Amino acid sequence: MAVANGKAGGTAEGKGWGLCRLPFWGGGGGGGGGGSSSTNSSASLTQHSHRSSSRSQVGQAEAVGTDTGRRHSGGSTVKLMARSLLPLRRRLRLDPPTKLYFPYEPGKQARSAVRIKNTSKSHVAFKFQTTAPKSCFMRPPGGILSPGESIIATVFKFVEHPENNEKPMDQKSKVKFKIVSLKVKGPMEYVPELFDEQKDEVAVEQILQVVFLDAERPSPQIEKLKRQLAEAEAALEALKKPPEDAGPKIIGEGLVIDEWKERREKYLARQQVQGVDSV
Repeated sequence: MAVANGKAGGTAEGKGWGLCRLPFWGGGGGGGGGGSSSTNSSASLTQHSHRSSSRSQVGQAEAVGTDTGRRHSGGSTVKLMARSLLPLRRRLRLDPPTKLYFPYEPGKQARSAVRIKNTSKSHVAFKFQTTAPKSCFMRPPGGILSPGESIIATVFKFVEHPENNEKPMDQKSKVKFKIVSLKVKGPMEYVPELFDEQKDEVAVEQILQVVFLDAERPSPQIEKLKRQLAEAEAALEALKKPPEDAGPKIIGEGLVIDEWKERREKYLARQQVQGVDSV
């Protein structure tokens, strides 16, 4: 009985331990299952990290490409801004530099003048522009200057009568003139289309403001204007004159032979020879 009780106790004890060990075994089994789930979780985390890494790399590549494009466009913008901020290197020098002086004579066509000199080391084309092309014109309206060459351009403007009883010298003209320049390759014939074909290379030299002067009151500006106008007229008259004839050739001492007469005599001589041969 004792043995039977012992056995029974042992069995009950075994059962009790078994019942107590079941949770641990289940836990162990569950631990084994948890280990596999943790393995799966770590694998999924690894895949997720790889995907995140790939996405981040793609995102970084796109960001680098975008940043490169922005830098490129930004660099172009910076260059344009820097070019606009740099001081303009002028090709021409004007005298007067910023103004056009006109004698105030209402109802008449007044004249002004400006000297234009090419101060660069290349040939430069220039052109006048005005806000009032119907009442103003320039002579010449444009041209090409070689390095160091200068001309005096004459500007014509019709002076209107003052409005609202304004004083003559208080009248302000809204008309403006602009001189633009263009670097050209060597001497060539001037055509206005040069500035249309190379718009990006055209530079604004100066915007000239119209200033009226009292023609009856002596002033340095009036005297200088008169000298420039006289010089411009002299240059225009020189261009109108035909080229000087070299004159007849002088052969030997005191023997003058006119070229036309010489050609005429040769022609008549050939005609006579041909007539004799035909006979």
